[in-house]
Amino acid sequence: MDVLLVVDMLRDFMTKEGALYCGDDAGGIIPFIRKKIDDCRKSGCRVVYVCDSHRPDDKEFRMFAPHCVKGTRGAEIIDELKPEADDIIIEKTRFSAFYGTGLDETLKELAPETVFVAGVCTSICVMDTVGDLRNRDYRVVVYKDGVADFDPQAHEFALKRMADVYGAEVA
Repeated sequence: MDVLLVVDMLRDFMTKEGALYCGDDAGGIIPFIRKKIDDCRKSGCRVVYVCDSHRPDDKEFRMFAPHCVKGTRGAEIIDELKPEADDIIIEKTRFSAFYGTGLDETLKELAPETVFVAGVCTSICVMDTVGDLRNRDYRVVVYKDGVADFDPQAHEFALKRMADVYGAEVA
């Protein structure tokens, strides 16, 4: 069984009114991710959403504007990609989806052959999560058409780093 990780496809990143809007180009990945989610479910692959979920006083807000505060509209998964009952949701408070979460245990239980990754931001939460996946020896495929960033140069750097340094397949 494979796993599709959908990273931070949340209102605060993906909508114009969002606190850390990734920009108009980021919206272009939504149909691609929607199709990958649908394909995943049809093939028996598990969909795991990893979602920023901060406390109002989170120290991360010293670096970034307050965003994805637990219980707010900004922390909600966008309507186009709403999870279904069988999907897994992992809340996170840091860049990597592994930090202080149950993702490690979830993946050990699912024992995926491959972990596919899509979402935002390529150069922050996607890259840090992919690094931690590779540190755990998972085969990782990052969907190039399924990731976006507010910084085009950082996006390209992250794709290159994930392929060349982490050994992820960028497809």
